[in-house]
Amino acid sequence: MNRFFNWLKSSTNTHARLEEKQSTGSLIAFHSAGNAIWSAMDGGDLAGQAFARNPVVYRCIRMISEAAGSLPFMVREERVEVHEHPLLEVLSKPNARQSGPKFLEAMYGHLLIAGNVYLTKIEVAEQLREIHILDPAKVRPVLDEKGWPKFYEYVSGSVVTRYDLSEILHLALFNPSDDINGLSPLSSAHMALDIHNAASNWNKALLDNSARPSGALVYASSAGENLTDDQFNRLKNELEEGYTGSTRAGRPMLLEGGLDWKAMGYSPRDMDFMQAKNGAAREIALAFGVPPMLLGIPGDNTYSNYQEANRAFWRQTVLPLANKTSCDMGNWLASDFTGNLTLIPNVEMVDALASDREGLWARLGQADFLTANEKREALGYLPMDDEGIV
Repeated sequence: MNRFFNWLKSSTNTHARLEEKQSTGSLIAFHSAGNAIWSAMDGGDLAGQAFARNPVVYRCIRMISEAAGSLPFMVREERVEVHEHPLLEVLSKPNARQSGPKFLEAMYGHLLIAGNVYLTKIEVAEQLREIHILDPAKVRPVLDEKGWPKFYEYVSGSVVTRYDLSEILHLALFNPSDDINGLSPLSSAHMALDIHNAASNWNKALLDNSARPSGALVYASSAGENLTDDQFNRLKNELEEGYTGSTRAGRPMLLEGGLDWKAMGYSPRDMDFMQAKNGAAREIALAFGVPPMLLGIPGDNTYSNYQEANRAFWRQTVLPLANKTSCDMGNWLASDFTGNLTLIPNVEMVDALASDREGLWARLGQADFLTANEKREALGYLPMDDEGIV
């Protein structure tokens, strides 16, 4: 506002000189919106500006990481489910600071924010004891002459710790432009994230300015007189002290003769403010694979009800992520144990998919053309012999 008043003061002083110039015709001024300015996309900014300050991103990541982290793992050895195994004991409490669900929640959270997560294991007497998560922002893969990692460096302040390839499990989301580092969903939702944050900032600035759009006080005197310095300063002080700020919202403005208020910006209604913000929120949710209905975003009728949206969330987002992660973790940890081990998430514990399991059991029960062992195999169980022993 100070710049506007300085400009108004200087324009009134030159008003007389401008009147002496002869007009050469009509004047039309064109103004374009200019180029958009987007924020940076490095890992630190994504974690700080997105997860810590944007409620849609925060909720999406929390929903996915908590849902995937709630899935307990099962160990199968030669296609036989093992209920007691040293690997299950380690996964139930990976380290002294974290329980199993808390460890998995942090792992999936880092993976969704940064697109990468690094796990390291501690062995004592060649036996697996603990698993830890390394901050992706502090891990740096060192590449060989062919462009593949030969070891990893963990940089914490001035301390650099080197890890061999066998000590690190690097989980990365698919990235078509990089063979090593993964691509975070926040990168594809970057523009929608900026729009959503900018809308919140603009709304806060508008509230601080008494919820009024930008405008100008225009002085038009029939006698061609200009404002004196005293009049100009008094008007400026009255506006700043009496009409700016959220605590002064709603005060009527008293204008003297020759003063008129001209709006110079769009109101929230003219901008369709909430629709633009909800549209950006839907794009963010789409990038993470979370149905907008689960986030309470209006205007989305893709699913007929909440339960259907919840089932789609588990089928299309949570289970694929948990299956890929458990497969990589199983291959990495199986070298510490004997036998052919497979690590899989236990989907039987998911209440949202209970109706799907009931439907599968009902269809198999009515399939008279299948034998009992064929039905067991369709459900993932081993066949039984004639005496009912697996």
